[in-house]
Amino acid sequence: MMRCWRLVKARHAAKAWDGEGAYRYGGRWNSRGTRLIYTSQSLSLALLEILVHLDQSRVLPELVAFRLDIPQQCIENLSIGSQNSEPLSWPLAVNNPRQIGDTWIDQTRSLAFKVPSVVIPVESNILINPQHPDFKKIQIRQPEAFRFDQRL
Repeated sequence: MMRCWRLVKARHAAKAWDGEGAYRYGGRWNSRGTRLIYTSQSLSLALLEILVHLDQSRVLPELVAFRLDIPQQCIENLSIGSQNSEPLSWPLAVNNPRQIGDTWIDQTRSLAFKVPSVVIPVESNILINPQHPDFKKIQIRQPEAFRFDQRL
């Protein structure tokens, strides 16, 4: 099993697994109109992925953290030719990530897709297809309130 984390605004906790946010707005790995769930391999990376999208003048949102475990055999790894030699350049080597993600979703190749983080390229985000037949194999814990350090 691969342990992953998902941080969501507390008011959206009940719908954290429907892919609606990505459907409405799109993301790095999906076009608007494609359902996708973004998770990270660590809670700290999940936080950084949120912080890079916040306007500095905004108040930090109230978040909840979900811990989940995905069966290893349900995860496909993004294959990049230079992956072993230059891990810090992985995100730059990925041309058209939205097209890659949309194709992965459309083909229903796997439940989850492990991709490099742009924020910390040696760490990974795990994309989840909420409409995949194996979705029920994910073990999702109850959400817990997430508290920001006041220094952030």
